[in-house]
Amino acid sequence: METVTLNVKGMSCNHCVKAVEGSVGSLDGVQEVKVNLEAGEVKVTFDQSKVNLDQIKETIDDQGYDVE
Repeated sequence: METVTLNVKGMSCNHCVKAVEGSVGSLDGVQEVKVNLEAGEVKVTFDQSKVNLDQIKETIDDQGYDVE
């Protein structure tokens, strides 16, 4: 398992938290997703043999948020 913390711009409310946690959490290989709204961070624990970081970033981007 690998854990990364991504800086994400554009999240401003609990709907944003649910959108990111739900979409990233549904990816095969993602074990845990935690959004820190105040810090603009998304912490993801995942199995890199099933999903890669680019797929996670793309999923967040598809929800309308910018990953730095």
